Amino acid sequence: MPKPRRPRKPPGAGPEQAKRDHYLRLMAQGMNNSAACRKVGINRRTGTRWRYGRTITSADGESRIYAPIAAPKRAVSTRYLSESERITIADEHRAGSSSRTIAALLDRAPSTISREINRNSDPETGDYHPFAAHQRAAARRPRPKPAKLRTSAELRELVQELLDQRWSPEQICRTLPSQYPDRPELRLTPETIYQALYRPDRGGLTRSRLPLLRTGRTYRKRRRSREQRTPRFTDRSQSIHDRPGTAEDRALPGHWEGDLIMGAHNRTAIGTLVERTTRYVLLVHLPQGRNAAHFRDRLITTFSALPAGLRQSLAWDQGVEMGRHAEFTAATSTPVYFCDPASPWQRGSNENTNGLLRQYFPKSSDLSMHTAEDLTAVATELNNRPRKILDWDTPAQRFTRLLAEAA
Repeated sequence: MPKPRRPRKPPGAGPEQAKRDHYLRLMAQGMNNSAACRKVGINRRTGTRWRYGRTITSADGESRIYAPIAAPKRAVSTRYLSESERITIADEHRAGSSSRTIAALLDRAPSTISREINRNSDPETGDYHPFAAHQRAAARRPRPKPAKLRTSAELRELVQELLDQRWSPEQICRTLPSQYPDRPELRLTPETIYQALYRPDRGGLTRSRLPLLRTGRTYRKRRRSREQRTPRFTDRSQSIHDRPGTAEDRALPGHWEGDLIMGAHNRTAIGTLVERTTRYVLLVHLPQGRNAAHFRDRLITTFSALPAGLRQSLAWDQGVEMGRHAEFTAATSTPVYFCDPASPWQRGSNENTNGLLRQYFPKSSDLSMHTAEDLTAVATELNNRPRKILDWDTPAQRFTRLLAEAA
């Protein structure tokens, strides 16, 4: 006789549920997905599926939806009556004590006690049973609201039709009021559509017709606040918002902006530096690429040739090549200030200079073919161009004056 199979455990039972709860707690503390998965001992893809859910479509077109895992239950606030307090209420109420007497015993308001007895007593007998009362109160507490796209079939069909025409959620929400001005029930927000797409078990829309969004995502990309974001650098970095005001108005020379221009397939690079007041350009030769240690050494060599008065600060983006910025600052006494992510306008002079340099170093070209002498020649040619922003002086003329004053 075949050996009988053991009954299958319900999903999420036992150690598996403990792992899920541990994972969600780590994510709630601001830890990123990879770090949380390493702590729990699961694959990164497993963590992503737990967080956002997934939809599996079989060969016959039938979709099976696995909802995201629920966060572990939070401790009930002390402002709600506990089960032990309800037992006390039941004992005292059965003994004939008044609501005020029970309230004084539990350090609660008398109205809380009278409302509890009236609201959670047995509707048929009128007796107050503490365990049944606790269950009624717990069931009433969440007060879930049904999703709008689930309750309105007409609205759901309109949204699905426009999504199939590659409309964005915001375009849909902005257009519906003008198309149906006398139908306030056909109103919704973009977030309602996004939730319906990311959580099909709650929103009523299906993921079977993809891509419904331009990004092609079927789950929400996690965003973190600046406080929760994992720092890019090991050493503590300073934000560009902390840079001295003298750098903003360009009144004091010696504040620099820097970046890399990349070659083909991002395999080769040239460091670019521009002084904010004079627009004077320095190019950094990187024969060994942009690894942090090599870049630190080349940057120290470049800045060490400048007078101390012309090394006030350096603004850089979030590139990994500045991972040893603390050592650069210690060697040159030049603080480094980092721009916000994806904010190139915070280094406007450098961005403009990089555009000029592309005349010499086209995109998708091999930058390793240029020697240090080639870079010096390019920088000299660029620094000797008259600039409108300098009243048609050249950066070299302005910078030479600064060197003379420093001397």
